[in-house]
Amino acid sequence: MLPPLKTIPPEVVAVSDYEALARERMTPEAWAYLEGGAADEITVRENRTAFDRLRLRGRVLAPLAGGHTRVTLCGHTFEHPIFVAPMAYQKLAHAEGEWAMALGSAAVRAGMIGSLHASVALEDIAQVEATAPRWFQLGILPDREFTRALVRRAEAAGYQALVVTVDAAVSGVRNRQNRAGFRLPPGIEAVNLRGAKSAGLVEAKAGESAVFGGSLAATAPTWKDLEWLQALTTLPVLVKGIMSPEDAAQAVAQGAAGVIVSNHGGRTLDTLPATIEVLPGIADAVGGRVPILLDGGIRRGTDVLKALALGAQAVLVGRPCIHGLAAAGAPGVAHVLTILRAELEAAMALTGCATLAQVDRSVIWRG
Repeated sequence: MLPPLKTIPPEVVAVSDYEALARERMTPEAWAYLEGGAADEITVRENRTAFDRLRLRGRVLAPLAGGHTRVTLCGHTFEHPIFVAPMAYQKLAHAEGEWAMALGSAAVRAGMIGSLHASVALEDIAQVEATAPRWFQLGILPDREFTRALVRRAEAAGYQALVVTVDAAVSGVRNRQNRAGFRLPPGIEAVNLRGAKSAGLVEAKAGESAVFGGSLAATAPTWKDLEWLQALTTLPVLVKGIMSPEDAAQAVAQGAAGVIVSNHGGRTLDTLPATIEVLPGIADAVGGRVPILLDGGIRRGTDVLKALALGAQAVLVGRPCIHGLAAAGAPGVAHVLTILRAELEAAMALTGCATLAQVDRSVIWRG
């Protein structure tokens, strides 16, 4: 493996340029874990190619004076609608892991969502001076007392919202990861889960019955468990992993502060549709009552604009940030986010939108 870059080469001008640089600096096992998806990885590919099928509608001579990319979510204003998605075990990509990710995101005023399965403690991440509110992602664990303690820790550390992932009661059948023989190396663990009776996640493997043959059916979280978690805190609670209008409507009816359209980056159930494809129906079901965020397949600022046009208020970016982290640490993360924001601004200007409030479905070319 090569060491992280000390300076970013001038030929790195798009987030895709970081992928090869990252792969050279990670073990094959770590790459298989962080880059891979479920089964045949059809959904992983669809998340990306679905954006490519959408076309934008250019507009000219629109007034752009006073333009900006600010967005207000859950009572807080962000300089731009591009967040770092929650991702596990970031020390697999870089020795400083989530700490460097937090530093890089703070450098460009990006929101960051810390992961329950982080390899750096949530309190240590929060110690990095933030230039945008930080959120914390957790699941609904069978160990309720531990979950309660996690919520209190997040509150005490200054996180401004909780993101509850609801689409991974069982992990996906990750063939690429299994073929690579992935195991967490010594010194890397989910430090936030120390002391928990159970992480609540059953790993699904081809040819094995790990779900209904075990205890998952009895302990899998339900809407009632989400209601219990919401009652623990006064922080806004967003629900991540929504892929249907029905579940979006249920989340809103239950008081969710926002919904995140996500198929877990294609890492749980393969052959799910791309998130951008289900977004319009979910936006219609939500009807503007709460913010909608989206992850999955964002690689260009034009992708961000397409998501905003079809109903999202912000997007989460995962693998490209990991690529930047692996290649160049915090500066790589900051550069990835800067590229995406600059591309978004250019796309807004060329479609006649000075602010995000002007971005709507008319931005998408319908032929």
